[in-house]
Amino acid sequence: MNKITVSSDINAPISKVWEYWTSPQHIQEWNFASNDWHCPNASNSFVVGGEFHYIMAAKDGSVNFDFWGTFVKINQLQSIVIVLGDGRELSVLFDETPDGTNVTEIFEPEEVNSLELQQMGWQTILNNFKDYIESN
Repeated sequence: MNKITVSSDINAPISKVWEYWTSPQHIQEWNFASNDWHCPNASNSFVVGGEFHYIMAAKDGSVNFDFWGTFVKINQLQSIVIVLGDGRELSVLFDETPDGTNVTEIFEPEEVNSLELQQMGWQTILNNFKDYIESN
């Protein structure tokens, strides 16, 4: 199975990027793919074997879902490996750069939406993360 990769260079130190990526109060501020969606609730038990649950919802209340998974590996300030609720694997890599931090997500695609749509959606969420952290 081909995996999808999205990436962003963020003008912030790796410690801040890590905190904003893993803290539910911050996740709620950036974890959505368009302005008509939001993340009204986020929780996680950020330990190996712990779960996260991020509620993704249309702002008009028409639809919502629980985006969730289990943390499989956590290498502080370096990487996180997750098995999503539907069994797909997601890896998140954090690399220090001269200008800040590069964040790369590598994930197994689901079978409902096109690869292009999935890549665009995940990249948009990562771009929201970049915009949020660079403005705070």
